[in-house]
Amino acid sequence: MSLLEFFRPQKKKSAGLAKERLQIIVAERRSQTDSSVSYLPQLKEDILKVLAKYVDVDPEMVNVSLEQGDDDLSVLELNVKLPEDDK
Repeated sequence: MSLLEFFRPQKKKSAGLAKERLQIIVAERRSQTDSSVSYLPQLKEDILKVLAKYVDVDPEMVNVSLEQGDDDLSVLELNVKLPEDDK
């Protein structure tokens, strides 16, 4: 790492930033002892904001769910039905 890179860090790409955010959410969820899933509505809103930058999507067509297994296994599922192009 050069000295200039230390003072001017490179910008993170949006995919990497989204991955980090999801990892933080998952880590926070695992540290909680209650079984509430209070962050899912906010996560859905954040995803809708990002999608709105690229396509017009109806909020009703986005489904975010979390399935928790017995073996400390959690699956975050995101289903988005994109609008069809009228050509």
